[in-house]
Amino acid sequence: MNEHTLWVEQYRPDTLDGYIGNESLKEKFTQYIQTQDIPHLLFYGTAGTGKTTAAKILVKNIDCDYLFINASDERGIDVIRDKIRSFAVTTGFKALKVVVLDEADYLTPDAQAALRNLMEAYSKSTRFILTCNYVERIIDPLITRSHVFKLYPPSKKEVAVHLMNILEKENVGFDKSVIATLVNSYYPDIRRIINTSQLQTHDNKLELNVDEIIAQDYKLKVLDVLMGSLPLKDKVNEIRQVVVDSNVKDYTELYRLLFDKVTDYAPTKIPQSILAIAEGQYRDSFVVDKEINFVATLYNILNN
Repeated sequence: MNEHTLWVEQYRPDTLDGYIGNESLKEKFTQYIQTQDIPHLLFYGTAGTGKTTAAKILVKNIDCDYLFINASDERGIDVIRDKIRSFAVTTGFKALKVVVLDEADYLTPDAQAALRNLMEAYSKSTRFILTCNYVERIIDPLITRSHVFKLYPPSKKEVAVHLMNILEKENVGFDKSVIATLVNSYYPDIRRIINTSQLQTHDNKLELNVDEIIAQDYKLKVLDVLMGSLPLKDKVNEIRQVVVDSNVKDYTELYRLLFDKVTDYAPTKIPQSILAIAEGQYRDSFVVDKEINFVATLYNILNN
């Protein structure tokens, strides 16, 4: 395995067999895959419940052309009128088209109203899968036109088994007591559990170092925000707050983190991001305010 690859992304399941939690919904999802068709769908629940993973599994296992959009980045009416409408009207290679709108609760009311019109106009050939944390932010016409599913986090036991499977595939030795400590400490934040496990693995052995966990904790939080779906401004502000709260004075390890994980949080703009990181790290050696320089680097990376 590439040491700079995040386990949490590498082991994101592509089929229902690997999907943990929400067992009661798997039968319905299996029916969709068997019939090779879906209605409009709305998945809601707290972060980490598998909404995005479920949507990706469906479109990857149904014979369809699909378009994936993160609505926290593209929330205005233009993305509905231009990108989604263009996809819906264009003749595709498959009989069915699916639009996945992740974090749909970030769409503006006008954008949601326009989406409703598209759902009605192109329902014969195009289906929509919406995911959101806050279903109350979705307008009623979208809810009533969709099959709505509430997703729940997997149990602690399911998370523990999932983590042990990852460790076994990575040939990492572990004690079950360590697994229990990690799960009990960070549940239901599955991403944090897996990321902490990866950071605490040395010489193919998972061993908890409390001092190191405390020292690494702020970097895990930064990584979580980088991999999350917040809008650009909120993402930068959240990372800045983590850095301030952690009283970071030396930014060397943060620049290293940005470099090591660039393929995970910026897979489509790796060269530009690496150049921005290199410039930020170079300037860090002589600028007066290292925090401002780091924030500017974040904007350069995430806004490329």
